[in-house]
Amino acid sequence: MDRRQKPGPIRVGLAGWDYPDWEGIVYPRRTGRGFDKLAWIARFVDSIEVNSSFYGPVRPVVAAGWVRRTEAFERFRWTAKSHRSWTHEIEPDLRRAVADTLAGLRPIHDAGRLGALLVQFPQRFRWNQGNAEHVERLAELAHGWPLVLEVRHSSWVAEDAGDLLRRLGIGWCVVDQPPASEASIEALPRLTSAVGYVRLHGRNVEQWFRKEAGRDERYDYRYSLTELAPLARIANDLAAHAAEVFVVQNNHFRGQALVNALQLKHLFTGQRPKCPQGLVEAYPDLEPLVEVERETLF
Repeated sequence: MDRRQKPGPIRVGLAGWDYPDWEGIVYPRRTGRGFDKLAWIARFVDSIEVNSSFYGPVRPVVAAGWVRRTEAFERFRWTAKSHRSWTHEIEPDLRRAVADTLAGLRPIHDAGRLGALLVQFPQRFRWNQGNAEHVERLAELAHGWPLVLEVRHSSWVAEDAGDLLRRLGIGWCVVDQPPASEASIEALPRLTSAVGYVRLHGRNVEQWFRKEAGRDERYDYRYSLTELAPLARIANDLAAHAAEVFVVQNNHFRGQALVNALQLKHLFTGQRPKCPQGLVEAYPDLEPLVEVERETLF
């Protein structure tokens, strides 16, 4: 692919935005009756990945509300996960399953604010003929939507797999996560569509594989600047060829995703991004890299 004259934008964002353990850290300690968590978060990041769409279709009126509440932020874009019936508990009536997901997200899509629709498969989903045909079927049913494939099995590094995604116009998700086994995929820089996607799950190896661990424990991880630097280089390399690149932090526990998002914004721009006061108080070493937004009553 020819190098672009101007790199595409890198949109740094978060997986989700409404977590109880963010109170007083990401969100202000004191808020008024009309405080909007979503509009607050959109002040600091460039995108949010919708997670609830994996568990059930989003109501169109809700999606339209999300667009309305973030429309003041020109740079802001949404991404979303496809429903699990596409990938984990595959619905026999796949056409209906896809249609239900797309109907819920259409207000975001039609507003020009949907950057990617993430199709996330489990570790067991290998590169083979049957699975390739399933991906082709999804591409057919979701034609015109910016699909991005997240797979965890190393068999997908095959050149044939990359060729398939390019032919279908499906993006590739660069995954950073604890390795489940030798068959786990590494953070492979690959661009197969106009959209680049990098997803950071954290590297909490001990909790990631502990059966008793809850969601918060698995995603309790903060990347160091040293660990972020090579991931930032991957995103920059993708941006040299892509129309846009999304870098999504999924290590959400106690606001660590936002810490790393702001550190990445600093690495990408050399500037000091705005940061909630509570986040700097919880993570004081962040202060030299950011511009603290002092709390008032919201």
